[in-house]
Amino acid sequence: MPLHLPMAMVLLIAGLGMAWMMAEHWRQGTALIGGSLLVAGVSRALLPEDRAGLLAVRSQGVDVLCYLGFGVLVVVLASTVPRTPFILG
Repeated sequence: MPLHLPMAMVLLIAGLGMAWMMAEHWRQGTALIGGSLLVAGVSRALLPEDRAGLLAVRSQGVDVLCYLGFGVLVVVLASTVPRTPFILG
């Protein structure tokens, strides 16, 4: 497995979330971004230190805690986004 594949997968999911948000699907896009953080946390927990690539920023425990914590927080916040359409003006 290439060294940067886990980070590329996380960035792909986050990019899809951003694109989905720009298409005015706020809740789903935000949930995808939170999901990308959850994928990063699980990947960081399961991959050995030398295979984590760019997901390894700090120690493994701190990385997993931050990724999973922020991922859960974003997914929970995504569930609070109202279903009303976004209207400028």
